[in-house]
Amino acid sequence: MKKLLITAIAGSALLAASAFAQQTSPVGLWKTIDDHSGKPKAFIRISESNGEMKGKVEKLLREPGEEQNPKCVKCEGALKDQPIIGMTILSGMKQDGDEYKGGQILDPDNGKFYQSKMSLTDNGKKLNVRGYIGVPLLGRTQTWIREE
Repeated sequence: MKKLLITAIAGSALLAASAFAQQTSPVGLWKTIDDHSGKPKAFIRISESNGEMKGKVEKLLREPGEEQNPKCVKCEGALKDQPIIGMTILSGMKQDGDEYKGGQILDPDNGKFYQSKMSLTDNGKKLNVRGYIGVPLLGRTQTWIREE
């Protein structure tokens, strides 16, 4: 009986630690919120590989009548005229304390890359993603909502 109780407690602690670890990492699916309109814009899947965070467009939230699978017409180089769905728009982000820095983010609407940093808030339920030129003061922030 004592062994069973210890096993149950250890299993519960492991599950709690796993849930906590998920909340402290940006890995997962995020709904982006447009910082100008306040409307949901896309679902971005953030993954981690060798300590680097990357974000790929999984789905666009488009109005009826809008192109449902648009291409990045304003992008340059290899991304020119590529479908936005499936495109990696966030890359090179590495953890630095409570923030993730050193990466870049692509705005498919204008085809431009910006330096980027991000940080989790609200117990990992929200992600503040800042794109900027030069210094973080010269940029804008979007708050993404965790979906899973």
